[in-house]
Amino acid sequence: MSNQLPTENGELATSTSNVQQAVPFFWVSDMEASLRFYIDGLAFRRTKKWVVDGKIRWCWLQLGGAALMLQEYRPGKIPSNKRGEGVSICFQCRDALVIFHETRARGLNPEIPFVGNNMWVTIFTDPDGYKLDFESTTTVPEETIYSDGLDLSRPTQK
Repeated sequence: MSNQLPTENGELATSTSNVQQAVPFFWVSDMEASLRFYIDGLAFRRTKKWVVDGKIRWCWLQLGGAALMLQEYRPGKIPSNKRGEGVSICFQCRDALVIFHETRARGLNPEIPFVGNNMWVTIFTDPDGYKLDFESTTTVPEETIYSDGLDLSRPTQK
């Protein structure tokens, strides 16, 4: 049995090459608040949407090469449990400190960046409690906490 599958355009794809991207799907309680956070705050672009009765119910958002999907819960269907507990979506970027400064200028309040696993980590929590980590590699020592006067031109001591 062959592991090649026909695609819509008639080409053959193996099961391993068929998967193209993993995209987080977040159920949200207030689409408008979430869109303000992701589009106005984090600078995502909305590239796809599903509209019902003049209201966005689902959308696909892009930021560089990363994507995520949002869909609003139907009225009366919002779960009582905390969403996103124990899960972080990690965005690998060129410079997480740039994300920190740009988003603060747009009114968001990210956690103070720190170095973990040889990466600067800037953490956000969205309106529904989902954790978003923006990370970039660094030579700065582990557990360094960012401050505006920190010299990043050479490795520093804790």
